[in-house]
Amino acid sequence: MKKRYEVKITQYAEQSMREIAFYIAVDLMSPEAAVNLMKTFQTEINKLDFMPERIHLTPEEPWHSLGIRRMVVKNYYVYFWIDEENSKVQVTDVTYVKRNQQKRLEYMSLES
Repeated sequence: MKKRYEVKITQYAEQSMREIAFYIAVDLMSPEAAVNLMKTFQTEINKLDFMPERIHLTPEEPWHSLGIRRMVVKNYYVYFWIDEENSKVQVTDVTYVKRNQQKRLEYMSLES
């Protein structure tokens, strides 16, 4: 039987999702779309509890070599790494796909 992982979302990733929701709800004046996107994020992130290694490593270095993975959810990337020793998945950031990923990754914290 395949092992299960505890999925943790870092404060940095939580803040990123709040900013995305705020932008959609307020700037785009679509609070319902913001709520739906947050539900989608939660559903997809929760799926990382089983076989998270199925998601490819991000192509950007040095994060690729550090084991950072990138999952696509709608028009956003969810970045995470797998802590095999503790059976945890650490979600480190969520960002819009059209942003400069290299620059975004430079600011991303790998700490929980």
